[in-house]
Amino acid sequence: QVQLVESGGGLVQAGGSLRLSCAASGRTFSRLRMGWFRQAPGKEREFVSAITSPGSVPYYADSVKGRFRISRDNAKTTVYLQMNNLKPEDTAVYYCAADSARPTTMTRGVTDFGSWGQGTQVTVSS
Repeated sequence: QVQLVESGGGLVQAGGSLRLSCAASGRTFSRLRMGWFRQAPGKEREFVSAITSPGSVPYYADSVKGRFRISRDNAKTTVYLQMNNLKPEDTAVYYCAADSARPTTMTRGVTDFGSWGQGTQVTVSS
């Protein structure tokens, strides 16, 4: 089992930036595919971005492409989500997720990831 702890959420004005971090422990981090999902009030949890292993190939939801950037530091067992040009519609609880079963794939489903963090709130004001 992988333990995941997110940090870096907060309140920001539209057009601003935030960087989320997710520290992982419990499994060999370099063998994990890592992802970010978000869930707004009254909505289903949705895919934001993920990064494969090995190779660290990033992929994104269309809604954040060009604004968000995912990266990983295997030495620090941490994955990051740099969020730029934030919009009010980005407001949500952001969750970090990990997948050890198919780390080289580029799937986007909630059920494709077996471990989850507790979430961090991101609020973007207009």
